[in-house]
Parts: sequence; structure tokens; C-alpha cells
Amino acid sequence: MAKPFYRLQRFLRRTQLVFLFLGVAYIMAGSVLLLQRAALVVSQRGLSLGSSFLPLPSLPAPPRALGGAPLVRAGPLGARLPGNVGRYQAAQSEDRAGPQWLLSRNQEIRQLRRRWFHSLMSEQDMTRVDPVTARRKMPHKGTYIGCFLDDAKDRALKGTVFYDFRRMTTSLCQDTCSESGYQFAGLEYGSECYCGNRIAGPRMREEECNLDCKGEKGSICGGVARLSIFKVEELLPGQRRYRNVRYRGCFRAPENMTAAAFVRAAKRNLTIQACIEVCMDQEYPLAILQSPHCFCGYATPPFSLHDPVGEVLCAPDNTSVPMATANQLYCQVYQTPVQDSRCTERKFLSEKSSSLVALSSFPGAGNTWVRHLIELATGYYTGSYYFDGTLYNRGFKGEKDYWKSGRTICVKTHESGKRDIEIYDSAILLIRNPYRSLMAEFNRKCAGHLGYASDQHWKSKEWPEFVGSYASWWASHVLDWLRYGRRVLVVHYEELQDALVPQLRAIANFLNASVTEERLLCAESNKDGHFKRSGARRPTFDPFTTDMRQLIDGYISAVDQALRESNQTGLPQEYLPR
Repeated sequence: MAKPFYRLQRFLRRTQLVFLFLGVAYIMAGSVLLLQRAALVVSQRGLSLGSSFLPLPSLPAPPRALGGAPLVRAGPLGARLPGNVGRYQAAQSEDRAGPQWLLSRNQEIRQLRRRWFHSLMSEQDMTRVDPVTARRKMPHKGTYIGCFLDDAKDRALKGTVFYDFRRMTTSLCQDTCSESGYQFAGLEYGSECYCGNRIAGPRMREEECNLDCKGEKGSICGGVARLSIFKVEELLPGQRRYRNVRYRGCFRAPENMTAAAFVRAAKRNLTIQACIEVCMDQEYPLAILQSPHCFCGYATPPFSLHDPVGEVLCAPDNTSVPMATANQLYCQVYQTPVQDSRCTERKFLSEKSSSLVALSSFPGAGNTWVRHLIELATGYYTGSYYFDGTLYNRGFKGEKDYWKSGRTICVKTHESGKRDIEIYDSAILLIRNPYRSLMAEFNRKCAGHLGYASDQHWKSKEWPEFVGSYASWWASHVLDWLRYGRRVLVVHYEELQDALVPQLRAIANFLNASVTEERLLCAESNKDGHFKRSGARRPTFDPFTTDMRQLIDGYISAVDQALRESNQTGLPQEYLPR
């Protein structure tokens, strides 16, 4: 009797230990679940606050200064912050300890970068909500021609190329081609739009065009290497409205226009408007008026349009009468809406590059514009450290590629700090006037890549807080790349605007890319692209206060000094102060 009782007693003791272990495990698991759930709720609240649409978006507040005594120290390359720079930052918040110098790895700059990146992601999330149901009910414009073969090496439509990988519709493509002066609009892969005045490819079976438009389900937008081609709505000449028609100037004409690769228009004594329309119909980007003739063509090394002469040497700009009195030695040149097709094709590198090249800039410094120019000049896609869906949807295909893949010619980044910089073997450092950079980035935060902040935004408390935080980032970004970059080419945004071809040639040489003069001139002709804010709209008042200017001017002086100490060209004269 004692033996069975002893066994039962031993079994109960073991059972107690098992239950004790299970109880402790249950409590620990419950605690972990509660912690994870609390973290999830907090993150969801943060996302909902960051991505909800508000009339006046809340921008990241300036990070608090680090604890301790005020820190003023020499920056990289010996640059030192003037004493008056910290006054504005101290005035923004009573709990700031004092002037802050440009420490690339300190807590302030790291938090600022993270907030900037999350604001970029939240902007992309907001754009995904764009409904397309209304467009599906819209009737198709123009006349459907048929399904045609499109060879990547010999395009069926050789004019403008336009991408929208999220919102492409037949109407959007036709409107784009019509505004650019083309007669035909072709859609391919559901998201690519091609324009032209002649169809060079053979007709294919209709069932081979079988892909829905990305922004208009139920409508066909071509297929794989197949174009759904429409003839756009025809308007009377007096009703036509074109974009980007601009006067290039008066130039000395080549001795033999035909030998200089210009095509003579069929008619003589054409008016300016008629000559432009003839060249558009023949898919040429330039209309050249030399009385009594009209020529069409491209910019070439012998006729680069870089040396204009006085306007008095050309006939008066009068579109209502024939140009019979123009000086035979000179000609007037107009840029038509037709895109120069000599540099539109782009591709990934055929062999993966072993070196990683950064295209680094402060946000708002024109990185997207320079990427567009590099792709036109070299014919290769540029990559990005980030994935910006908006840029990818507008044709920057390298945006989706892994930034370390080696398939892109350079990689966009706004990062700085020793660890982030030493990843790259070399870098193109793009610098823009901080006043314009700050305004451009504030516009992007308030109204997206192509929009503008309203006067209400500029007058809000968000703007001074934005300047207080981001101005120091502008300076620290430049100083870090000068200090830690292995091989750096400094490019000033303003100099690129003034002398695009020489600057773009220097960038191509730095990238070891072989480019022709014709391709560089083509890039200059197409420099604006499809991703630029229209006009130069500014607030109705000066958004920069005296304290803001003292802060920014101090950073400008420090960066200029650091550039000169690094044997680089100093900042352009317009940056101020001097």
C-alpha cells in the first residue's frame, strides 16, 4: 500500500513543477503579446496621422537640442559656424540649449532624416488613393487606328515618350500627344505612351493588344511590344494650343542650310506660325526661319544655338505677314513642342558596375532634374537609395531597382554621415542655393512634386520650424561629403542651368560614359522633361525673416569656406553673403 502511495506522491510533485512552468510561460507570452499590440497601436496612430489629408499638413518639428552645454565646434575641413547663426534657433524654442553646429552623426540630424523619409513615404501613400472610376466612364477621344508592332530598336512612333505606371489612360496619352503637336498617340504595356506623326510599324492582329490601361480598367492600352494607336482629335490651326513653344533667338545662318542637315519646308513665304506647324508635322524640334524659306531640323555642333546675335539683325517677330524682309545672313529659331528623339531611349547597364556612384544632394536641390539630364545624355537609367513611387510612375525605371544592383549609372541619395558616405566609391555632389532649396522642399511637402505651397502654408508656424531644422541639414550635408567622400565632383545647380552642355559633359566624363555632342545637344533641347513645376510661382511676400536670413547666411559662409579649403570652386556669387 505504501509503494503505490509513494508513486502517486512523486507524480503529483512532478505535475506541480510542470504546471508551474506552464504558468510562467503563459504569463511571459501574454506580456510579449501585450507589448507588441501596444506598439502596433502606436505605429498605426502615427501612420494615420502622417498619411491623413489635412488642409495644412503638419511638418516635422525641429528636433530638440542635445542636452548639455551649448556646442560650437569646428566642422569638417575646419569650417566654423559664426556666433550669430545660433540666435535664430534659440529663438524658436525656449528649451533649446543654444547654437548647434553641424554634427553629421548627432541625434538631431539623424531624427531629421528619418522624419524627412517618413514624410516622403506618407506622401506616396496619399497619392495611391486617387480614384479612376470617373475616367472609365469618359468616352474615348480621337479615332482608333489599330494594333501595331513596336520594335524597341525602331519605334513605330518616333516622337515624345511618356510614362505613367499607375494612372495611364487613352485620354491622358492623347492629350499629351496633342499638346506636343503630334497626330498619333500609341499606348503600350498598359502604361507607356508614344507620340508621332507617322506610323513606321506593321499592323498586327487586334487580339495581340490585350493589356488594360493602368488607370482605366476595361480599356485596352496595347500589349507586349504592341501599340494601340489613336489619331488624336484634329483642331483648326487657329484653335491649336501647344506647350513649350519658345523663341530660341536670332542666329547667324550656316552658309548652306541643306548641307547643315536642315530640311527645307515645302512652301515658301510661310508665316512664323505656319513654319512651326510644318516642322511639327514633320517631327522636328526646331523651326528655322530664313526669308523667304522655312527649314526644320535639330541642333548640331555647327549650329548649336549657343551663340545668339542681336535681334536687330533678324526680321521683326510678326506672325501675321510673310517674312520677306528678313536678313539673308541670319535666321530666327523656334523650339517646337516636338521632343528631340535622338536621346529618348534609355536602358540599364549591360554589365553590372563594380563601383557605386552617388548622386547626392540636399532635398529640393534638383536631384530629379539632374537624373533626367544624366539619363538623356548617357542613355542609362539612374537608381535611387529610396523607392519613390511617384518618380517610378513618371518613367524613372531605375527607381524600382535595388540601389546596390550595379545596373544603374549612379544612385540618388540625400543621406550623409561617414557610414552612409563611405559606401560609395565616388559621388556627384549637387549644391543649390539654400534659399531656393528650402522653398522647393517646402513646396514638395505641402503640395507634392509638382505643386506649390499656398500663402497660408508660408504664414503658418510650420515654415519657421522647417527653416530652423532643415537649414543646418543643408550645410552638414555638403560638409560631410567633402570630408568623407573618396572622389567627389561638385556641381552647382545654378551653373548647370547657365551652361548645361559643358557641365553635363563634365558629369558624363566623371561617370566614364561616352557621349556624343549630338546627344548632349539633344539633352539640352529636352532639358525640362515631363517632371518640372510649371512657372516660378512664389508666395506674394518674402517668407524669409531677418533672423532666418542671418541663420542661413552663416551656413552659406561656412560651406563656401569648406569648399575653398578642399580646392573646390566656391559657391556662386548669387548665394550671398560675400
